[in-house]
Amino acid sequence: MLAKYYGWEPRYESVDENPYLEDYYRDIHRWSFNLEVYFLKERFRDLLAIAGADHDIIQDRTIYEGVYVFMANNKAMGNLSERDYETYMELFEQMMSMVRVPDLMIYLRASVPHLVGNIQKRGREYEQTIQLEYLQNLNRRYDDFIQNNYPGRVMTIEKDQLDFLNNPKDFASIVDRIDRTLFGLFPER
Repeated sequence: MLAKYYGWEPRYESVDENPYLEDYYRDIHRWSFNLEVYFLKERFRDLLAIAGADHDIIQDRTIYEGVYVFMANNKAMGNLSERDYETYMELFEQMMSMVRVPDLMIYLRASVPHLVGNIQKRGREYEQTIQLEYLQNLNRRYDDFIQNNYPGRVMTIEKDQLDFLNNPKDFASIVDRIDRTLFGLFPER
């Protein structure tokens, strides 16, 4: 919706064509490293394309989330060896020396029940068995990432209270906040 409104090019997370996602949800321990490296490669490719673009791009998920939320969660859950984690982090750090932080990260913060509802609406069969503990861990890691690890500007939007897909006023409130943050328009009242 933001891409359409602002005329930005959207970059979506590689989900449908991801060769590891279904395997990951069937056997998380076995496929964590493969999945995370695949996402790292895809997100880095996007960052290089974004850096070389002559127009604005909005990205669905950043490389930082992949590292500080999803990879960290897999490590904490024992799904990765220390060796794999260190290899991954070294690769990530080398990649970060070549790119810059996005102008703004928009964090759609949602409760676990809200996330479960979204998963059910999407209807991806392999997602239907995601454990609540996994989602709770991701939510905690997202909050920690946003508050303590993200090096750029962040706008947090409390998603549970909004229906920006169906309520134009909710979408307009988000656009107003983006305009204030990125362009200095519509000062806070």
